[in-house]
Amino acid sequence: MLTYSEENYLKTIFHLSLGQSQGISTNAIAAKIETKASSVTDMIKKLNDKELITYQKYQGVTLTPKGVMAAKMIVRKHRLWEVFLVEKLGFNWDEVHDVAEELEHIKSEKLINKLDSFLGFPTEDPHGDPIPNAKGEIKQIDKKLLSEIEPNKEVVCVGVKDSSTEFLQYLDKQKISLGSKLEIIEIEPFDQSYVIKVDNHNITITKKIASNLFVKKQ
Repeated sequence: MLTYSEENYLKTIFHLSLGQSQGISTNAIAAKIETKASSVTDMIKKLNDKELITYQKYQGVTLTPKGVMAAKMIVRKHRLWEVFLVEKLGFNWDEVHDVAEELEHIKSEKLINKLDSFLGFPTEDPHGDPIPNAKGEIKQIDKKLLSEIEPNKEVVCVGVKDSSTEFLQYLDKQKISLGSKLEIIEIEPFDQSYVIKVDNHNITITKKIASNLFVKKQ
């Protein structure tokens, strides 16, 4: 049985490991969790003793297969609860993260599997992030950042790189959500801002915004 803190560390290491071929440094973990490096060192020893991670000095922390599966199940619970909160309880997509942070620690596997079935076995959460299934399998989505798309190509918004409350609320104001049809009309040479069409109206956004929107071709 894992403690809340151990689960949070596993999830953090899992997220930091995505797209990385090397181990994760204790400093990176400390910065993400906002704690002292000495606290990370203590936790690394506990997780290593439970065979959930391996740690080598100067090479960082790596999840073992057992650790990867445990982390995926935590992510699975978090994202399923986010779907439930949005689809069944009417929460907005910028409100669910903190609530799901608490609900993800519920231990009942039966409850989570029934929740998954009740929701119709969703493959993405309200922010477009993939939901691991009960076997830990993750359906990959072929997506790119809007900033990587050429002008005059119609695409669909499928996710966000930045899931902060502030960014999601900004998107709400601009009427951009998952499923919105987007098209880059023009990129301003002076400041690299983007004029884009959102469904049937044009708006101007910064390059930073375009670099935090995941899209895919129609």
